[in-house]
Amino acid sequence: MKRLLLAAALLACTAPAWAGSFAGTTGGATSAGTSASSGSSSGDDKVVLAARDDAALFVASDGAIRGARLEAALRQLREHDAAARGASDLDLARAILAR
Repeated sequence: MKRLLLAAALLACTAPAWAGSFAGTTGGATSAGTSASSGSSSGDDKVVLAARDDAALFVASDGAIRGARLEAALRQLREHDAAARGASDLDLARAILAR
């Protein structure tokens, strides 16, 4: 009986410390992620950089797999860059990967 009470007491003492530690680590990760993503790059760059995975799939599949983020990035590039208007989707996807 004493062992059971001792185990319960130890568990009760360590649970708040574990919860506090967990909250501290997730809070730090969230704030670090937020500060890292709030850089000085423009919204255009963020759209293009977010399309990297889609661009990689597009290039690897030789144009067969088109993701929504890639479509948004292609549209963004063509709206703001005259040289991009004449480039093929595959060339633009490769350019996204090169960034």
